[in-house]
Amino acid sequence: MREIYVVGGQVRQNVFRKLEEWQSCDLGRIIRLALEAKKSTSCVEYVSPAEACPDGTSAILFKSAYLDGNTLYACTSTEVLIYELPDFRRTGYISLPCFNDVHHVCPTGRGTLAVAVTGLDLVVEVTMAGDLVREWNALGEDTWARFSREIDYRKVATTKPHRSHPNHVFQLEGELWVTRLYQKDAICLTREARIDIGVEKPHDGYLFQDAVYFTTVDGRVVVVDQKSLKVRIAFDLNQMHPEPRQVLGWCRGLLPVDERFIWVGFTRVRPTKFVENVTWIRKGKSQRKASHLGLYDLKRGECVDEIALEPHGIGVVFSLLPASGKS
Repeated sequence: MREIYVVGGQVRQNVFRKLEEWQSCDLGRIIRLALEAKKSTSCVEYVSPAEACPDGTSAILFKSAYLDGNTLYACTSTEVLIYELPDFRRTGYISLPCFNDVHHVCPTGRGTLAVAVTGLDLVVEVTMAGDLVREWNALGEDTWARFSREIDYRKVATTKPHRSHPNHVFQLEGELWVTRLYQKDAICLTREARIDIGVEKPHDGYLFQDAVYFTTVDGRVVVVDQKSLKVRIAFDLNQMHPEPRQVLGWCRGLLPVDERFIWVGFTRVRPTKFVENVTWIRKGKSQRKASHLGLYDLKRGECVDEIALEPHGIGVVFSLLPASGKS
């Protein structure tokens, strides 16, 4: 693996006030990163249209993406965008009033899209034309007892605090799953099944060989057996660094090279009024690393390479995807 795509956003520079997460970025960015040379080329720089954003200062960035052959499914907080690779020609666009803090999109086996609408604790299935097919509340509740179908949630800056924070959808043996941050698990939406991750709040749900790989916000990689749905092993990446006082960052986004080596993304931890979201930072850790990627040797328990992302215009990282062919 010589090159990868990194999906995320460029952090807004503001010296006058601290910005919350929903105000943090001013540009969605996808780069193609040469891992050995540590050089990048910009593939997409995107700004959401005003009609798909809240008024005032709102975050514009790409959240988690999905790559299927030469088709990339990307999302912002309020939009789904489909690109044809390697030229990144946009071939599809969906934005619905129920979209708020969208975190991930992936195609289903039925020619539709599954979208994690994190702001409404919801997963929706939509057609490529943007027609709503089905909804799943991440907690099994009535979404519209708490929210209103009459409100355009694309214009709502935030609905936090969330109750579940569904953030990643994936398919396993034809069934649709979603990763839930606050429940520390992943649940199947199309039958009764659950993966208990447990150790901390998870993101991702990357299928690799016979396992599902998750990250947790505090810097762990959790490997789950696809058949038994049980945790096979959990790696604490913090233990693979010699600096005990460093906070690696908000851990999210991973790409296995093989069973031994894995790339993992970290976003710089910034101040927030939602202190419950950063309770995982361990006492005594005062140094916060900048946004970066780490390459880990899981067999030896070492971080063998790092790439700073902020010089490449990525301040918030969501997805790492394999790049192949000519850009």
